[in-house]
Amino acid sequence: MDKIRGVILAGGLGTRLFPSTKVTNKHLLPVYDKPMIYYPIQTMTNAGIDDILLVTGGNHAGDFLQLLGNGRDLGISRLNYTYQVGEGGIAAALSLAEDFADGGKICVILGDNVIHRNIRRAADDFRAQPKGAKILLKEVPDAQRFGVAEMKDGRIVRIIEKPQNPPSNLAVTGIYFYDAHVFDITRTLKPSGRGELEITDVNNAYLSEGTLTHDILEGWWTDAGTFESLHRASALVRDGGANLVD
Repeated sequence: MDKIRGVILAGGLGTRLFPSTKVTNKHLLPVYDKPMIYYPIQTMTNAGIDDILLVTGGNHAGDFLQLLGNGRDLGISRLNYTYQVGEGGIAAALSLAEDFADGGKICVILGDNVIHRNIRRAADDFRAQPKGAKILLKEVPDAQRFGVAEMKDGRIVRIIEKPQNPPSNLAVTGIYFYDAHVFDITRTLKPSGRGELEITDVNNAYLSEGTLTHDILEGWWTDAGTFESLHRASALVRDGGANLVD
């Protein structure tokens, strides 16, 4: 099966977590008993992905090197770093990983995503998938905060970014699998009304080509990008653990 390399997106200014993020990157804030960035790293290593690129930015990028070093203590065989200037959206940050991907498949995780169980099955399925992309969906009570999958007969027909009236409660989690074609797609994107290159447009491009698959993520999932969700993530980890492998 094909090798998958990992890309963790941990840039941005974290303005929703001011003033805490005036002194460090939001992905280094604690989620219960570990820095936030530890959780996406463990998600990847649990799935057998140990060649990882960390995309960061802002004024505190050096803090990651001080914390993570070469990543060996966390089960990473090779940890790479790259710096994003400014903020251009998730797809813009992803485009910085093209040289690292080297024509192969990648797993992309947003640095503030924390999950209960693991993505091993999805990763193995994508290793065997001939081409295209795979996304992970999760039922949520506040779907309007996320990209949302519109479903018909068990298949995705459209993904809508932050809809006021969501067509389902299935949010697109911040965990994505892509083949190398993703970089061709990002070069064609136009900024959205928010002035960003949207990852939803990437996923819809694969959908229109008929090469997008999906799974439903088992266990709980949360982001940790607001004070409310950061508190929720800490409580979930405290009460039930995270990145369980069984």
